[in-house]
Amino acid sequence: MTENTSPFLDTLFLLRKEECITVFSNIQKISEKEEQDAADYFESEFEKERLEFLTDHLEYDKEAAVWAAKVLYYAAQLYLIRENTAKDLDQFIPEFRGMKNSEALLSADLSLRFLPQIIVVLQNLDPDDPLIKKLESILLQFHYSGVGYDLDLENINWQEELKEPTYRKLYLERIVEKRAQRLAEIPFINKLLVAEFGLHKDGFWRELKIINEEENK
Repeated sequence: MTENTSPFLDTLFLLRKEECITVFSNIQKISEKEEQDAADYFESEFEKERLEFLTDHLEYDKEAAVWAAKVLYYAAQLYLIRENTAKDLDQFIPEFRGMKNSEALLSADLSLRFLPQIIVVLQNLDPDDPLIKKLESILLQFHYSGVGYDLDLENINWQEELKEPTYRKLYLERIVEKRAQRLAEIPFINKLLVAEFGLHKDGFWRELKIINEEENK
């Protein structure tokens, strides 16, 4: 795929490769060709990452990947281009309408993993920006992408959420990578982490407290 073909694709390439963004002078509509190019690009990226999943039963979810890419693009552009945009936030940042399963969560994560960084920048600019709440509501639904960001996840049924083995493994790995202490001290997750670490817990995460579920009842 040829790079530097559109503001939409440029934003995606730069965020994934350099973790930086370019803000353009105006927000342009995303064409069907750009959506297809993005779908193809993320499919190849998903396949690369799936090599690390050590499984072949999780399929790429094109709908989730393209939706997330558009959310990321518009969130990045709305950082500075805000004139007359408040009334159109639902149009720029729509709700996800597909099935929210492990395949959708991992496909969307290819873009949404960068959303916390954008939210932090928006908070520094204007903590009352309504866009922040909208983006946080997306992270609440796709909270694998928000590991390390301060989200209220008290109402999550973690046994149900992490029932798929590959998704559970990746979720635990990200908690460790991000040193997400609040998540790691949720009793169900804590038990999983301690079991994974075994006798080598201190080598993986010395500071992690081992939670006694009885103490939390």
